[in-house]
Amino acid sequence: MSHKPQIGIHATYMRGGTSKGVFFKLNDLPESARVAGAARDNLLLRVIGSPDPYAKQTDGMGGATSSTSKTVILSKSTQPEHDVDYLFGQVAIDKPFVDWSGNCGNLTAAVGSFAISNGLVDISRIPENGLAVVRIWQANIKKTIIAHVPMTDGLVQETGDFELDGVTFPAAEVKVEFVAPVDGDEAMFPTGNLVDNLHVPNIGDFKVTMINAGIPTIFLNAEALGYSGTELQETINGNDQALNKFETIRAYGALKMGLITNIDEAVNRQHTPKIAFVAAPLKYITSSGKTVEIENIDLSVRALSMGKLHHAMMGTAAVAIGTAAAIPGTLVNLATGKKDIESVTFGHPSGTLKVGAQTQCEDGEWAVTKVSMSRSARILMKGLVYIPSDCF
Repeated sequence: MSHKPQIGIHATYMRGGTSKGVFFKLNDLPESARVAGAARDNLLLRVIGSPDPYAKQTDGMGGATSSTSKTVILSKSTQPEHDVDYLFGQVAIDKPFVDWSGNCGNLTAAVGSFAISNGLVDISRIPENGLAVVRIWQANIKKTIIAHVPMTDGLVQETGDFELDGVTFPAAEVKVEFVAPVDGDEAMFPTGNLVDNLHVPNIGDFKVTMINAGIPTIFLNAEALGYSGTELQETINGNDQALNKFETIRAYGALKMGLITNIDEAVNRQHTPKIAFVAAPLKYITSSGKTVEIENIDLSVRALSMGKLHHAMMGTAAVAIGTAAAIPGTLVNLATGKKDIESVTFGHPSGTLKVGAQTQCEDGEWAVTKVSMSRSARILMKGLVYIPSDCF
């Protein structure tokens, strides 16, 4: 019996923020995978090693967590005043599914570096030394992101002393700005309310803040769920009952936000919305054993991604946190105990993160003009990734 041989595809394995993913130039993909559809999805599934009933992704590049089961496709931008188009695919671990419904804020930090190193940014826009300003068009959500990438002697500077909680080693700081993360013609608060009542059959009623900023996110109070807001992954991810509860709440929240029209659709929309719970600052021990003191944070936040408690914080969810914290009356803002906030430092399982947000209210409608945070990124490996030639 004969089998088709493997093919090699040029790829770069990169860390961005607290995530890792396989990066491709669009034109390096086989022709059938250069457009959206089954061929592209099947190719990316095989690259990552999904679906894997063992949930290990042993036969692929994935790391068996939502943070490490990611793919990125980049090309020269088709949009005016932008340098690169950024398309993100969140690959399910145990299902044959790639979710294209949202962005990865963490990997955004690596997009500018990849774009410069792979000739996707006009050389006239790249300084020999200093900061290269890379204008990114996020194609999933059709938003602009600006990455400030450090350059040294004409090369991307990846090493440095910037420390990011959730990442073991220091690296160069990359400032990322999410410009107008909510369009003027879409509602930041889809129901029109800063706080809603969400009824979840067979589970209960919850106060929630539902926001579209960075990524659609549902915020709840930790206390209402029986948590303190200082939980680490093992407390929740090893509890199937808790995970099923969160997923059910997320599904009904998605329905109330108008992201789905039928509750059964939530299973095919795993990447969005996110679900998170907030609490007032409390002293706690991080997953690395570091102590976070009350005075060093404004609130505590725990968020789930692809059905599991995240080990740190998703970059897009951080945009939602920073935005909601800056708007008086949201559950996030109320958890801080402060009214006027331009930046917020919150505690997550791996440590802390500071996010700044510029918001304004006109005629009772809230808008956010920019959200900024610092991340880091570096190349881990580049070359060819191999998959069977008949898998897509």
